[in-house]
Amino acid sequence: MSSVTMLWTALEDQLLPVFSDYRARLADLPVEVKDDRTLLTEADVVVQDLIIAAIRKLEPGAVVIAEEDERTKTRTDVRASEGRVWVVDPIDGTAEFVRAERTEFCSVVCLLEDWQPSAAFVLAPELATGRQPIIVTADASRREIRVGGELRAPFRGLSGHVSATRSADEDRTEFDTTAKKAGLTVKSGTTSQTIDMVRTTLDLSDLTTPALPPFDLFWRRHQKLWDGAAGLCLAKAAGLRSCTEQGKEIPLDPEFLSAATPVFSSDITGRPESVDWLLKAMRG
Repeated sequence: MSSVTMLWTALEDQLLPVFSDYRARLADLPVEVKDDRTLLTEADVVVQDLIIAAIRKLEPGAVVIAEEDERTKTRTDVRASEGRVWVVDPIDGTAEFVRAERTEFCSVVCLLEDWQPSAAFVLAPELATGRQPIIVTADASRREIRVGGELRAPFRGLSGHVSATRSADEDRTEFDTTAKKAGLTVKSGTTSQTIDMVRTTLDLSDLTTPALPPFDLFWRRHQKLWDGAAGLCLAKAAGLRSCTEQGKEIPLDPEFLSAATPVFSSDITGRPESVDWLLKAMRG
């Protein structure tokens, strides 16, 4: 078993009880609204600290970029990493996490090597039927994706569903009209961007109740690094295409990663033909 696989197993064992404990006492959990209008709870900070401690146990000198760095003071010098960087999102979908009836939230870790996504871990504690966990891992170099430790083939069909989530003040009327004419169902409300990217890579509908359909395409503007890194790794492992709205490669260089909050201008991910369709539709 590789050291990264051992880390994934350790994180699963450590995180599941923490999530169970916090979800059992949501009514007493204070919720803070951050400057970017996203939510923060004590659980975000505790889970982030736990993940970073596990990474540093494996790799004491690890360079880590995490969503709550400002609060936990854990950011290290990206330029000294030689391209090996750990990206952490303790809870992607905090707005879902704080609502007892919702299940679309997850913890996310992505390892970059040579400045490119190499390995990813996504733990969705309650996404499966009966509020059971779904654990997705990816090894980009081996083109392997596993669910619950078992190899799972990427989704290759057409579902007629696309994830085009957006901020509340963003209007995409022209796209919605184009998608409707093409017979597509558009998910525009944000839950967990990572889970949407997982669903662009894999068909998990047999594991969830109600069945969550896979997506033919994922599109997000102004996507924060920790919301997209693991999804880019999954896409790479599945042989999908990821690019900006200009059709260019999504940047993951030292300058970009050194920003206080690295943000992709846009992220389009899907099968090459689906990405080409969207790029053409956007050009009119």
